[in-house]
Amino acid sequence: MKDFSKYIIKSYKYWEVTIHENQGYLGRCVIWCKRPEADDLSEIRKGEYDELLLIINELKDAIHKVFKPDWFNYAFLGNEVRHLHAHVVPRYASDRSYEGGIFADKLYGHNFQTDPGFKLDEEMVLKIKEVIAKELN
Repeated sequence: MKDFSKYIIKSYKYWEVTIHENQGYLGRCVIWCKRPEADDLSEIRKGEYDELLLIINELKDAIHKVFKPDWFNYAFLGNEVRHLHAHVVPRYASDRSYEGGIFADKLYGHNFQTDPGFKLDEEMVLKIKEVIAKELN
């Protein structure tokens, strides 16, 4: 299994926030449940639920301060990885630039779709992680 520890933005009691490797949606993050057997949102525990809502609000505020998205999508899918996690996907009505890169949300107003062809070097992904972490902590 791949080591995602370098992508951790912040660790909470029940959850970890990580930067998503694919930054086709600038600031996209994953909120990962720490409970090993957790795999279904409908079976979430009270403490996990309360903390999840807190994290979503804190993360949304942090991303908004840094990148000023126009909207957010939240997805609990579990198709590729059968474990309880949420995708937090900032959406942009117009292009954003960061550290010399241009980020275009070509599907704004429609369902998000990960572009597997969108590549950033790891250094840039980690810069995005750090700028979000600075606002989140």
